[in-house]
Amino acid sequence: MEHKSTNITWHSSTVTKEDRQTLNEHKSAVVWFTGLSGSGKSTLSVEVEKKLHQHGVRTYILDGDNVRHGLNKNLGFSKEDRTENIRRIGEVSKLMVDAGVVTLTAFISPYLADREAVRALLDAGEFIEVYVKCSLEEAEKRDPKGLYKKARSGEIKGFTGIDAPYEEPVAPEITVETDRQTLDESVEQVVEYLRNKGLA
Repeated sequence: MEHKSTNITWHSSTVTKEDRQTLNEHKSAVVWFTGLSGSGKSTLSVEVEKKLHQHGVRTYILDGDNVRHGLNKNLGFSKEDRTENIRRIGEVSKLMVDAGVVTLTAFISPYLADREAVRALLDAGEFIEVYVKCSLEEAEKRDPKGLYKKARSGEIKGFTGIDAPYEEPVAPEITVETDRQTLDESVEQVVEYLRNKGLA
């Protein structure tokens, strides 16, 4: 994307990311939940945040629908808009990590290149990709927002999994199978990984 701002200078703070992490007594990172619509990303991120909060971890969730109500309300669902949606979220996530917060994001983020672009913004170990794996059949059966039904009837065009692609993660840090595991099992799997990484 073209950089339209000119004559700008980055101003650094004397308080570093490491200072904030020390104050918080935990590291910061982005926990990036990706998967089909209806796979359970939002549900899982909410429950993981609740568990982390109970353990005194400073957290914040960036949820796909919520962000499109404000920051990204001018974006649609074309491939270009989806890429810009994820680019903006990546930049916000980077700021949150710098603030010392464990940031949980729940976005379909269907394109591998977009997710890798976000990973590239962060330091090693600060981007934790969680593949919320769920069969299309199960996600469509759940259809919590009625979106698959609309996509099948042609009311929604370019819907991920129906007439737009979902590129599965190649080497995610965590894979949870929400069509095979209970919610509690999935939460524990994510939290245990974060605990081992000094994030919980």
